[in-house]
Amino acid sequence: MAAKTVTFAELKAHNNKDSLYILLHEKVYDVTKFIDEHPGGDEVILAEASRDATEAFEDVGHSDEARALLKDMLVGDFEKTDELKTKGPSSSSSSHGSAVNTAVEQGSNLMYFVPLGVLGAYFAWRYYSSGSI
Repeated sequence: MAAKTVTFAELKAHNNKDSLYILLHEKVYDVTKFIDEHPGGDEVILAEASRDATEAFEDVGHSDEARALLKDMLVGDFEKTDELKTKGPSSSSSSHGSAVNTAVEQGSNLMYFVPLGVLGAYFAWRYYSSGSI
């Protein structure tokens, strides 16, 4: 565990290219040295400064290598306040998020099978209506 606790005021103070802190999963990381090397460009990281970047980080689907880099950049734990609502693992939105993911996965199956069924029905209709039988 990180020994230092970072406040929202500290997080807000480090929001430019010269000194940039990012909040992910209720932990604060100093990404200043990495910003020029970020494959997505520095604008992507700068856009998430001074707020919880967990959702944006997870939506991109970062690799295990990217997650391993974070260990060396850890500054400390984030002090939870009312000023900034975090999207950490203990929040109630995670159960809502998993329900949404399940619904999307089930909908994704329909996105493939319904068009295939319609296409199959069309070719069957063409075959049987052409008098080939």
